[in-house]
Amino acid sequence: MTAQTDFDLPYPEPADEPLRIPLGPVMLDVAGTELTADERERLRDPLVGGVILFARNFTGSEQLQALTAAIRAVRDPAPIIAVDHEGGRVQRFRGDGFTRLPAMRTLGALWQDEHVAALEAARATGFVLAAELLAHGVDLSFTPVLDLDYGGSRVIGDRAFHRDPQIVTKLAGALAAGMAEAGMGCVGKHFPGHGFVEADSHVDVPVDPRDFDAIWEADLAPYRQRLGKRLAGVMPAHVIYEHIDPNPAGFSPFWLQEVLRGRLGFGGVVFSDDLTMEGATVVGDIVARARAAHTAGCDMVLVCNRPDLVVELLDRWAPTVADESRARILALRATARHGDLFDLELHPAYREARAAVAALTGEGA
Repeated sequence: MTAQTDFDLPYPEPADEPLRIPLGPVMLDVAGTELTADERERLRDPLVGGVILFARNFTGSEQLQALTAAIRAVRDPAPIIAVDHEGGRVQRFRGDGFTRLPAMRTLGALWQDEHVAALEAARATGFVLAAELLAHGVDLSFTPVLDLDYGGSRVIGDRAFHRDPQIVTKLAGALAAGMAEAGMGCVGKHFPGHGFVEADSHVDVPVDPRDFDAIWEADLAPYRQRLGKRLAGVMPAHVIYEHIDPNPAGFSPFWLQEVLRGRLGFGGVVFSDDLTMEGATVVGDIVARARAAHTAGCDMVLVCNRPDLVVELLDRWAPTVADESRARILALRATARHGDLFDLELHPAYREARAAVAALTGEGA
């Protein structure tokens, strides 16, 4: 699911042989800029398969490289290291080694003036986004947002490319192509679509009143086309589509198995959205949420910003993990890096892409 370039470099070998532990279905977070002893222990739990990073985990380029190296050294295969790094207001790492990325609506606005320029800008944005993360030891970004910009969503807003699903598909496809060129897969979100509802699933339980045909024709269009086959992962929405299923999409076998896997033929990883969000609480406690998401079809469940709930989940949950699910998760791990930032700066493809992104954000290259 990832592409290699001529300047990819292999992972550095750790000094000590890490423990051999297959990757599990839980992605958790860490509190600060270095791993604590308790976090190292949790990362060795057989249920754990990934780590999601946040802005609090970043103070500078060298620090982030050291943190990701420490995470990878804990076990073998190394946990998948991911981040929400979309551009605009959702860009976790800023400054010191990272280019400011535009909001995706910027690319949609550019499309209105010049289609080719917008596609080129989207590809350049994807390349810079992925190349800089890979150079810091991050495997995956939860992007692109494939939600449509209906104009009323508090949480989506300018994170969406456009209202027109065909334009979203084209621009997201170009962004994904740039990421693949750098060596990273991408994760489409929030399946089947979070853009129509106004409520924010972080703090509410959004309910979408539309019928299936309306969602299929509009919001699901990006997933129905070639882009859907190229996604390394998909993250469903904590939204209830009340005329279709009483459960939020991330806990719905109908949405994840019948529609996503069945009708759309998706073969990548299905991630839950954060199980600590308000939109997930309708299912029960943290174990009930993880069990429901996993049973519905999620390969990996996210538990963020609540280490107490992580401990509870690891102590009490005992899922059966299919071999094919483990294989899908393992395939997300980047197989190569771009060296450090000095190595990256030497390559014309990166410098050219970064200049194009700087032109979008009004900053010097």
